[in-house]
Amino acid sequence: MEIQPFIGYRYNLEKINRLDDVVAPPYDVIDDKLQDELYSRHPNNVVRLILNRISPTDSAENNRYVRASKILSDWIADKILVKETSPSIYVYHQVFEFEGQSFVRKGFMCRCLAAPFGYGMVYPHEITMSAPKLDRLMLTTACKMNFSQVFGIYPDDQNEIQTQLDAAIIRNGISPITATDHLGVQHKMWVLNDAAAIESVANGMKNKPIFIADGHHRYETACNYRQQIDEMGLLHSKHPANYVLMVCIAMDDAGLIVMPTHRLFTGIPQITSEILKSKLDDYFVLEEAGLGIDVARAVWERIKIAETQDVIGLFTAKDKKWNLTRITANGKELMDKVAKEHHPEWRELGVSLLHRLIVETLLGVPEPPKPCYVHLVDELISEFNANSNNYPLVALVKPASVAQIKTLCLLNDRMPAKSTYFYPKLIAGFVFNPLDESMI
Repeated sequence: MEIQPFIGYRYNLEKINRLDDVVAPPYDVIDDKLQDELYSRHPNNVVRLILNRISPTDSAENNRYVRASKILSDWIADKILVKETSPSIYVYHQVFEFEGQSFVRKGFMCRCLAAPFGYGMVYPHEITMSAPKLDRLMLTTACKMNFSQVFGIYPDDQNEIQTQLDAAIIRNGISPITATDHLGVQHKMWVLNDAAAIESVANGMKNKPIFIADGHHRYETACNYRQQIDEMGLLHSKHPANYVLMVCIAMDDAGLIVMPTHRLFTGIPQITSEILKSKLDDYFVLEEAGLGIDVARAVWERIKIAETQDVIGLFTAKDKKWNLTRITANGKELMDKVAKEHHPEWRELGVSLLHRLIVETLLGVPEPPKPCYVHLVDELISEFNANSNNYPLVALVKPASVAQIKTLCLLNDRMPAKSTYFYPKLIAGFVFNPLDESMI
């Protein structure tokens, strides 16, 4: 994959004393409550750029995208944001706790060639939706800047690239820039402009594919923006719109954590455990696993240690019973039939079995409303207890592994939405990538 250093824009540390106050998670995990919190935290918080508030009086002349563009211009004019003095890549570590253990996830930020899927070395693993891509394209068109990174993973079983980078920051005596986000994750960034080190990393990445872990909508938006510039007759080989801001992390990195995304379903008929068994009979063996939503914790522990993806926890709200599934030979045969357009590896995923075989086929709900997605079992319990009448069916499902993501990416077979959740999220606000030649 072609990667390059770039002349980024960063917060001026002489004017912003605490980066903690101005950084934010990616736009797609910011709900109304967190948006309000970030707005109140600091007048220069990056949320005003990545997710400006919608106003009832918005118009074509004054809307969230126009306001973000004006804010960006003002911050640059007021030297709240300043331009890097030389092309750089940015070594990026995240220090965090997960299930009682400490982890460090290591990667680097660069700009990456934005080639449409199928024409380059970047591979998706999930399906995307049109509305978020339109939203991000309108923001990109208005601001001509990448504010948030795409999260890419690449093969490097000896960790050679990251070892080079970590050695370079020590050799050059570079001090980290740090920020702690709202979840307590510590983010560290080192600005590396060592031309020889950058060239070595770029050469090492040349023949490596990149698999998108998170930020599919942002990546496709970058491709659409590049096409838009091309249609205007402005694109040339060195135009910054050819590239997108990317964080690259090795697939074997010790801090690469894939969390599950559990589902609380709406739009499904209220059923009991016995009815569920009758509908899944002959395709799954169901084992009763307990009574009450709180049993989710014990059910999840059993799912985690299962060696296969077909072990799914299903909770029927009508009688408050948990069941664990195991697919039968007939179930595999039916899955092959109803998902024949997908590869066998796709048909084995827990999320695929849950959506295509159980919900759509056996429960007869071909187009269910978007479920409520949660990542922690305690979140699932809390959400169900708060809104139990809304969720007739709750599901605990294993995430895809990094190896499965790689396999399906290379097969060009995209997983169902929300098949993975890489924790923690990358942070927005460390460095921005300009897409306008006049800004470089």
